Amino acid sequence: MSAGGGTKAIVAALVANAGIAVAKFIGFLITGSSSMLAESVHSVADTSNQGLLLLGQKTAQRKATRLHPFGFGRDRYFWSFVVALMLFTLGSVFALYEGIHKLQHPEALSSPIVAVGILVVAIGLETYSFMTAIRESKLIKGDATWWQFIRNSRTPELPVVLLEDAGALIGLILALIGVGLATVTGNPVFDALGTIAIGVLLGVIAIILIIEMKSLLIGEGASDKDLDVICDELAAGKVQRVIHIKTQYIGPDELLVAAKIALEPRLPLDEVAQAINDAEQRVRSKVPQARLIYLEPDLDRSTVASS
Repeated sequence: MSAGGGTKAIVAALVANAGIAVAKFIGFLITGSSSMLAESVHSVADTSNQGLLLLGQKTAQRKATRLHPFGFGRDRYFWSFVVALMLFTLGSVFALYEGIHKLQHPEALSSPIVAVGILVVAIGLETYSFMTAIRESKLIKGDATWWQFIRNSRTPELPVVLLEDAGALIGLILALIGVGLATVTGNPVFDALGTIAIGVLLGVIAIILIIEMKSLLIGEGASDKDLDVICDELAAGKVQRVIHIKTQYIGPDELLVAAKIALEPRLPLDEVAQAINDAEQRVRSKVPQARLIYLEPDLDRSTVASS
């Protein structure tokens, strides 16, 4: 699964969420709906999150230094992890607090038709953002399912935007149901229940993202498919076999490969160097993100012993 930043999807989400946040806040001030307030804070958090994702992409491009010899590619993982934390605190926790508060102290809605109108417009904008994220993700997800893409992608931004947009769309529908039932029945408790449902939804999404981003920060290796390709390409030419290998993504677009390889015995030094260079070239031609390759030549001890 190749890596890609999905900048177009991030920008589309940022613009959509910024406009939605303003509209929702206006709707909350007019109606007093707790669902609208929870959704307003959610949209503000999402807008900030997209800004942080863009910041991560920018800082990750810094050149390597003596202190950080492998560069700053993991900045994208760090800021995506911060986004997940913000989604949990500003989105989920606030919505749960507001929903429980309004459940204990119900307040009738004023001008609910305004809230309904704003939510319908917000659903349209959020759908545009979500479809943009889907189109961008399809370019790199290959034949993986959407869940596999979210779980296995080494590119953090697109899974974050996908889950955020999906959560936002479902949250808008929950808010619309809450406001609609509160209006039809005259019971504001439904608005509070809708707010609590939004909080639970955002909490689940945030926890999924926190788990995934933590795994990327700790360090994930190549996928099984890519690892098989790397081993196959290494074990060719004058390389007899791969004795052992370790891989790790040090950024979404940069894979570190370290391996001990068994070469044909009694090779001259220049042929050893050429065999290593050829092996590196074969790997990079099939797995372009394997930019850093360190190979240690050795002999196949089992073959040497038997001979």
